[in-house]
Amino acid sequence: MNMRRVLGLLAMSFVLLAALVLSGSTSASAYPPDPPDEATARAHLAELTVTTPGSGDDYDRDLFPHWHTVEGTCDTRETVLKRDGSGVSVGDDCYPTSGSWYSVYDSETFTDPSDVHIDHIVPLSEAWKSGANDWTTDHREEFANDITHSQLIAVSASSNMSKGDDDPAEWKPENENVWCVYSREWIDTKYVYDLTVDDAEVAALSEMLDRC
Repeated sequence: MNMRRVLGLLAMSFVLLAALVLSGSTSASAYPPDPPDEATARAHLAELTVTTPGSGDDYDRDLFPHWHTVEGTCDTRETVLKRDGSGVSVGDDCYPTSGSWYSVYDSETFTDPSDVHIDHIVPLSEAWKSGANDWTTDHREEFANDITHSQLIAVSASSNMSKGDDDPAEWKPENENVWCVYSREWIDTKYVYDLTVDDAEVAALSEMLDRC
């Protein structure tokens, strides 16, 4: 088995254990797990396979099952809302009844969970064109619901829709202060899941790492 996958599965078991501890009605006001530092990110970027992206003609979002149950009545979306929010309280169905969310992409704060989207740092369509088309459905489900790595983050609906399926050569967060961490998150996700990159993507990621 790929060593990255083994380490990822081990890390996921620790995250799920932590979720049991933090499964009360109020969030811990945390953010996604920290990605590797700049030096490690640059080294990992250099190891990624650079090639022309595959076709997205046969992509279907349903090929990446989400959101699945994480614990009790909480699915992945609700788990990330609890994790990334401040003072989040939830009902018996795990849907937030109060709290606030700061969107790092555009420096906006929201108190209505319906205004908050859960962004896949590496979009599902991008993953499909970068190698996920050859994965099993179970592996794509793992990717789409990954709270072990910094692949999921609560952000404003508007910024998430603005990003769409774009890679860093096509879209960057409006808040330039997060370019460093965003590029590290993107690289880490592609590295862990052994996804490919293209030349323009590498150039954009390198530029963003220069902000670190």
